[in-house]
Amino acid sequence: MNKAIYIATIEAFSGKSIISLGLMQLLLGKMARVGYFRPVIDDYPEGTRDNHIETILEHFNLPMAYEETYACTRSQVVLKLSRDQEDEVVDSIIEKYKRIESRFDFVLVEGTDFTGEGAIIEWDFNVLIAKNLGLPTIVLSTGVGKGLEEFVNALALACDSFKDKGVEVLMAVANKIQPENRELVLQRLGEQLPEGVLTAAIPLNPTLGNPSMREIVEAVQGEVLFGKENLERQVGHYGVGAMQLRNYLTHIGEDTLVVTPGDRADIILGALQAHLSANYPSISGIILTGGLLPEAPIIKLIEGLSEVVPIVSAQGGTFSVANTVGSIQPRIYAGNALKIETSLKDFSTYVPEDELTERLVTFQPNGITPRMFQYNLLKKAQTTPKHIVLPEGTDSRILRATRDLIHHGAARLTLLGDPELIRARVKDLKLDLDLNTVTVLDPRSAPRFEEYAETLYELRKHKNMDMTMARDLMTDVSYFGTMMVYKGHADGMVSGAAHTTQHTIRPALQFVKTRPGVSLVSSIFFMCLPDRVVVFGDCAINPNPTAAELAAIAISSADTSMAFGIEPRIAMLSYSSGSSGKGADVERVREATALVRAQRPDLKIEGPIQYDAAVSPEVGRSKLPDSEVAGRATVFIFPDLNTGNNTYKAVQRETGALAIGPMLQGLNKPVNDLSRGCTEEDIFNTVVITAIQAQEV
Repeated sequence: MNKAIYIATIEAFSGKSIISLGLMQLLLGKMARVGYFRPVIDDYPEGTRDNHIETILEHFNLPMAYEETYACTRSQVVLKLSRDQEDEVVDSIIEKYKRIESRFDFVLVEGTDFTGEGAIIEWDFNVLIAKNLGLPTIVLSTGVGKGLEEFVNALALACDSFKDKGVEVLMAVANKIQPENRELVLQRLGEQLPEGVLTAAIPLNPTLGNPSMREIVEAVQGEVLFGKENLERQVGHYGVGAMQLRNYLTHIGEDTLVVTPGDRADIILGALQAHLSANYPSISGIILTGGLLPEAPIIKLIEGLSEVVPIVSAQGGTFSVANTVGSIQPRIYAGNALKIETSLKDFSTYVPEDELTERLVTFQPNGITPRMFQYNLLKKAQTTPKHIVLPEGTDSRILRATRDLIHHGAARLTLLGDPELIRARVKDLKLDLDLNTVTVLDPRSAPRFEEYAETLYELRKHKNMDMTMARDLMTDVSYFGTMMVYKGHADGMVSGAAHTTQHTIRPALQFVKTRPGVSLVSSIFFMCLPDRVVVFGDCAINPNPTAAELAAIAISSADTSMAFGIEPRIAMLSYSSGSSGKGADVERVREATALVRAQRPDLKIEGPIQYDAAVSPEVGRSKLPDSEVAGRATVFIFPDLNTGNNTYKAVQRETGALAIGPMLQGLNKPVNDLSRGCTEEDIFNTVVITAIQAQEV
């Protein structure tokens, strides 16, 4: 089941609160624990809090502290983005969201408000966050001040933008629509929006569109003289009392706010009397401008009235105060029961609740984004930190990655190499790395050197190895590191930054060997594409696998995929799809596919299949219309090393995808190889996946 929903709007003052309140009410009626999260909030003065958060927390009595409901402020995001630090922003939002997700059955996520600095980048930013959290979206727009075609086209374009970036839109909401246009708006949205997107049109409600006296007092920074108990009264419109009373009375309408200088006793008393009279409409309040207060006899008279509307003193002039009142954007806030109950009623009346609930329950995210994948990897490694040995301890990239791994608590580490040389490298690189937090060993002088040499001799003497050869090999960092893993003195090894693949994995093949039931060691890459993470195998180990070996690679890759949270849908790649192609290479892939189906009928697999049919829904439907895999593949098995290695590098270079790996599959204990062109990030990620592999051993 889906765990959250993202509410996004395409402009400011769209009435997003009505959707948040209605959805929270709906969700709490379906499940016990619902959380609330805002990735980004506005910057507020000290002591002031975000109104959306306060309203939701207070009205629904959610068991959450204010500080845990948001990740960043607007100024923090703008600063980070200006410094090209988008990943840091996304990571902090993911981390805060995941904490909430772990505590609740469902999370309501509310996007940004399009106010203040940075509003121009907010649309793309909301798409980015919804995508990286893997959440379906409700898109909202206001009809105020827009023609029908302009409004419908803008909302349709917004939905397309989300869908183009891989974010599923569950519902599009047209808010603040003129009541007489509601059916027409729904009709046009149904014609313009993609099939399957729910629609709702909520009419403009004067109760929600008008400010309360409390909002007006805040806006004009006024002092309440009378009627504090009536500050939730709604203001329908306002009028300036500057003419004589006999003329002004004719301008009073229902729920009028009277704005008049504080020395106009005639207007003040006349408006109050009109409020009490059955012959005139009720007023909502009076604002006294210019910082002027009525004289004592007038104050005494007002104090004696049985019912007094709010009377507020403001320092500004009448014209200035009237302009301020006219520019107020009404909001829903905690304590305003009338607006909250009106919002809940309108949501229930105009939103298809049953259909929306069904979509929320049945929605399944299509894959996982790279940032979320990396976040999940790191969190999993941190749960039970494993001991990983890094044989290339003097390499600057290894040392920088070591600093980051220790900082994040992702693993316990041993560096192999001359301790003095390693200390000197750390100093030269000016790294904030305390070598007391890692173990540093020189194989030649390590306490267990003789023990390891003796073990190697016993394991390989049937291959004509003697003790001299064993001691000589044990001075090699790859052999020493692998022996640490074999003996249980380390949980895994990562090497290859300065050594060949063969040099790294030969010792593991010689004495760590394969797990029971696994006939072949193979490799995969986690390919972090812009909008999803997929698995490529085998791109590093087996040059020309047989049909049986291809089947073994596919099964191992599927099991790895599941272990790392990716649903395996296996594409056995070839130069033809289905039954159309002929030739030895195609038949080998076809035979391998049949072997997988026979050995693991639980797996979804298709083969032979071309790459375009595996990734494109349109091509997949045309070539293999009944396939569960075509157009939706997540695990790609290449027919040989030449194809696999070149393809992963081409995808990596041409798309900017992050390739995590190669990760070796099938060994008794995890040993993984690095590319000699690896970056610090590559090393960090490979150590993390090695640590996770070690948790499963």
